[in-house]
Amino acid sequence: MTRRARPGSGGEEPLPLDPAAPTVAGAGPGGDPGQGPGAAPVAGAPLAARMRPRSLDEFVGQRDILAQGGVLRSLVEGDRLRSIVLWGPAGTGKTTLARLLAGRTRAEFLQLSAVTAGVADVRRAVEEGRARLRATGRRTVLFIDEVHRFSRTQQDALLPGVEDGSVVFAGATTENPYSSVTSPLLSRSLLFRLERLSDEEVGSILDRAIADARGLAGRARVGAGARAELASRAEGDARVALNALEAAADRAAARGSAEVTEADAADALRSRFARYDRAGDRHYDAASAFIKSMRGSDPDAAVAWLARMIHGGEDPRFIARRMLIFASEDIGMADPSALSVAAATSRAVEEVGLPEARISLAHAAIYLALAPKSNAVIRAIDRAAEDVERRGGGEVPVHLRSGAGPGAGALGHGAGYKYPHDYPGGVVEQEHGPEGVERRRYWWPEEDLAERRARGSAARPAGAGDHDENGT
Repeated sequence: MTRRARPGSGGEEPLPLDPAAPTVAGAGPGGDPGQGPGAAPVAGAPLAARMRPRSLDEFVGQRDILAQGGVLRSLVEGDRLRSIVLWGPAGTGKTTLARLLAGRTRAEFLQLSAVTAGVADVRRAVEEGRARLRATGRRTVLFIDEVHRFSRTQQDALLPGVEDGSVVFAGATTENPYSSVTSPLLSRSLLFRLERLSDEEVGSILDRAIADARGLAGRARVGAGARAELASRAEGDARVALNALEAAADRAAARGSAEVTEADAADALRSRFARYDRAGDRHYDAASAFIKSMRGSDPDAAVAWLARMIHGGEDPRFIARRMLIFASEDIGMADPSALSVAAATSRAVEEVGLPEARISLAHAAIYLALAPKSNAVIRAIDRAAEDVERRGGGEVPVHLRSGAGPGAGALGHGAGYKYPHDYPGGVVEQEHGPEGVERRRYWWPEEDLAERRARGSAARPAGAGDHDENGT
């Protein structure tokens, strides 16, 4: 029998389902089995599962989308079900919001994991929802965690049920839904963006877990330093913070103490990795932040993002390629040596490899961040390319054509060409542009390019850290 929620006090008997049908899997943020929105967590559930908010009043964070009179809050409190996509980082409340939606509206709550469910599971859930609606008048919230992992075929299997209202789709994703959720499904859903929790919000969640009977019930005391360590290093993920709190409290208890120290918190978070996904949004976001930090002449931020990418397993060759591009695109003729530095770094990455190549990558990142900036090179080539698209490429003038090919002399190729080295200063007036198109100027260096070159390196931007080498 499919595991299903019993929200509220509806009193309806469960629909008879196919006993051979596989269980609809439902693991929430703390790893708890798929229970109804109002159900108590199973015995021994992780702290993150036990502390799942039971109402919007207990929910912490996402003030913008849960404001009084806002669309999402109105849906939850007004019993008006709509299909939704919840997009945001892990541990920000996506699963909890879907459960609260079902609980407040007395809908049945089914949960599928995109990691394990197939097309047959989706179709079965839709048919169950259709049958339930006909038999009892109750609707079904079908929550799909990590919906970005569903193939197009799997997502398309949802459409009939969403279209006719048999199920209310609630999808959670950490990836950009505009690239990971199909257009037909996204167009039938309301999209809500959840933001990373602040350290203060994570701290509030920790405080409740320490005092609440569902949590540590006051059995542990957490000092200010330990609390700050847990809140800040969780990186806005409530699940990580709560799991680390529980581990830290267990560590303290193991030595016979109720006092959770900063060392306990640090040990509980020892294996905490920076959020990074080489194939997802974080890959592109981190690379974008890295480039923009160098463009903004901020070597500290550039090195910080570089370390984050390396720590997350990014291919160092990708990082080196981005710096090669940056050297010409954002520095160009303001410091022509920047390209040589980037090229040497690319070779070093190939020959040395990690972990030592991190030093060469940092060397280049700092050099590029401090170098004077100019985007005149990319502006020149882009303007020329635009002209080729609009006006054609023109012909090569006869005096510029190669005279080395068979019959070139008879055709007059190269005739009339003025060899610059035969003239004073190595410069001579003659036409070098394409024939048949209006001559245009593409190279427009910044008026102060010479001054930028002379300056040699960019001044530190306003707001850059003035700490000493120990960060103090």
